[in-house]
Amino acid sequence: MLRVAFAGTPDFAAAALDAIHAAGFAVPLVLTQPDRPAGRGMRPQPSAVKQRALALGLTLAQPRSLRLDGRHADDAGVARDALRAAAPDVLVVAAYGLILPAWTLALPRLGCLNIHASLLPRWRGAAPIQRAIEAGDAVTGITIMQMDEGLDTGPMLLRAAEPIRDDDSAASLHDRLAALGARLVVQALHDAAAGQLHPEPQPAEGATYASKIDKAEAALDWRQPAAVLARRVRAFDPFPGASLTLGGETIKVWRAGVVDLAGAPGELLAAGGGRVVVGCGTGALELLQLQRPGGRRIAAAEWLRALPAGTIAPGARLAGRGGSV
Repeated sequence: MLRVAFAGTPDFAAAALDAIHAAGFAVPLVLTQPDRPAGRGMRPQPSAVKQRALALGLTLAQPRSLRLDGRHADDAGVARDALRAAAPDVLVVAAYGLILPAWTLALPRLGCLNIHASLLPRWRGAAPIQRAIEAGDAVTGITIMQMDEGLDTGPMLLRAAEPIRDDDSAASLHDRLAALGARLVVQALHDAAAGQLHPEPQPAEGATYASKIDKAEAALDWRQPAAVLARRVRAFDPFPGASLTLGGETIKVWRAGVVDLAGAPGELLAAGGGRVVVGCGTGALELLQLQRPGGRRIAAAEWLRALPAGTIAPGARLAGRGGSV
């Protein structure tokens, strides 16, 4: 069996680590990012991969960088020594979050395999799941890729498609893709051990870039078509959460649907009877699940009941990206 080093950080990667270990591959070293402050107390929290590695009794390293000529060169040197000592046949990478320099790519005899959550070359980059939903794609998937020094540009080894459902959020699609990626990387490792992987260059056409999600994108721009905003609500669940501003308060919108009504962008077309409907550039958006700061996600009817009388009424304007419109 191959010796498989692993590099990853979030839940998406932890699913793959579990599958690789369960398939019987030796995992001599796991790399993950340093603990990060999180939660209300902002205390350092271990990554999902660190938690799984510790539970499985695997050797762990948490370098701040892998660049031997950077500000954390000492960390990188320690990581290089640890990888050399682990003597992996291959390094599997899944949502690691650190750039792998040339020395890392060259160290394992079979190179580095990446689990990427799209059908490359579409949606190279940091946020392929969210951008696929936001763009209205009907299908996405997993690509197992031989890594090179480019950004998700290496040759493809295995691909598997996954439909995007009309009600998918980034969270629900993430979970299915994480499970698919875990299965596919195990298949790729078995194929690699048997010498049966056949790299295929990515097509020159059809490449798109999935830029990292920025919190500044959260505010809904009512000038956009309702269908675009409904997809954005799903794409930004669970992070950063689509939002609107009401009375100086930022309200998160977690579920929404398109309705066949017309009104000015940002105009409240309905604000009662359990419904909240807002005019958009084209059509209207019905807000189905909302959350006030410090509160929980609740249905629109419950949200309306909790508002002080007279807070909103049909004809009022809501603020989104760029302020009131």
